Amino acid sequence: MGGFNSTVETVENVESMQATQTMQTVQPKKEVSYETEPFTGNVIKNGREILLQAFNWESHKYDWWRNLENKVPDIAKSGFTSVWLPPPSHSIAPEGYLPQNLYSLNSAYGSEHQLKSLLQKLRSYKVRAMADIVINHRVGTRQGHGGMYNRFDGMPLPWDEHAVTSCSGGLGNRSTGDNFNGVPNIDHTQNYVRKDIIGWLTWLRKSIGFQDFRFDFAKGYAAKYVKEYVEESKPLFSIGEYWDSCSYSSGLDHNQDNHRQRIINWIDETGGLCAAFDFTTKGVLQEAIKGQLWRLRDSQGKPPGVMGWWPSRAVTFIENHDTGSTQRHWPFPSSHVIQGYAYILTHPGLPMVFYDHFYDCGQSMHDQIVKLMEIRKRLDIHSRSSIRILEAKSNLYAAIIGEKLCMKIGDGSWCPNGEEWKLATSGHGYAIWNK
Repeated sequence: MGGFNSTVETVENVESMQATQTMQTVQPKKEVSYETEPFTGNVIKNGREILLQAFNWESHKYDWWRNLENKVPDIAKSGFTSVWLPPPSHSIAPEGYLPQNLYSLNSAYGSEHQLKSLLQKLRSYKVRAMADIVINHRVGTRQGHGGMYNRFDGMPLPWDEHAVTSCSGGLGNRSTGDNFNGVPNIDHTQNYVRKDIIGWLTWLRKSIGFQDFRFDFAKGYAAKYVKEYVEESKPLFSIGEYWDSCSYSSGLDHNQDNHRQRIINWIDETGGLCAAFDFTTKGVLQEAIKGQLWRLRDSQGKPPGVMGWWPSRAVTFIENHDTGSTQRHWPFPSSHVIQGYAYILTHPGLPMVFYDHFYDCGQSMHDQIVKLMEIRKRLDIHSRSSIRILEAKSNLYAAIIGEKLCMKIGDGSWCPNGEEWKLATSGHGYAIWNK
């Protein structure tokens, strides 16, 4: 259907979707149990998530857990349902993405005590905390086979070289995904490794207080292992970072079906238990917004990203700590940020707002995003809301979502037909109406 190699999603039964491509260590004593909600998948079914990525690439420099704790009341009042936090474990790199001692929660972002205080405050305000799960690779404590740091002696999960893939200097099996160069990649085919990872994930959820998970570098190991980890550790909501390159020739190709199909396949191989970041939508939107808004309608008349094919699993976003911040690997045009949010916060999918845009771009940007979120919630726009694209040309994109909301972005002059449509909000390059 429209290039999506799965049966059509229905509101009533998304779980029926089937794609055609489709050494035990002692763990720390558990201090308190946060086992309060059953794992039912209701968060994905509900489809009313609005997520906040609550850090950037430099956040480790700024007493981060305390900074965020002070912002929890505003985060909750603004309407966010889940907050993605940076990797919580001890890491060789301060940003957290070269983990070593997974059970140590003293990091460059703050102490374990400060983290627990933040998580307790989020829970008291009924905002879920999402842990950044970095399990594709792990930096060893001692040199082993081949002179590589592929032994993990002297700490919890004291794996040896057999826990490291053969393609990254270990004695394990070949990787089931892409290799993350320069560090030992974890061999997820080993039963004891998976058991240990499940134990750690369960500890994060039951004893520490995280409720949601974000899987880093999900291309690095087979999606079936993510499925197992989610099934066994039971987060309420989970997202995978399956990021590869869009299709380019002289510029960004109009047809990105192969790109979004690869993301769809990954979601499908998790059994649909995991959502995924909609990198296709980001790639298309940031080109479209510069005067090529015709890109926002595919050949089937649908949105051109994962959102157009499997919206209940598409986490839409316009920037993150890799693409923007000080890394700027694939940045969104800074002068069009609010139009980007006018698009993702009115459309199907599960929208995510980036910390820098919400807190570091001035009060006006903060308030405009809050207003867009308020309209989304008030009109009950959700991940599976219907969409009719009315216009998609160079300087104008317009659509009706859920038959309750009408929006346009671009500098083309346009407004909806019918007196029932009332302007709800507007700003530079966008306008929203409701009935």
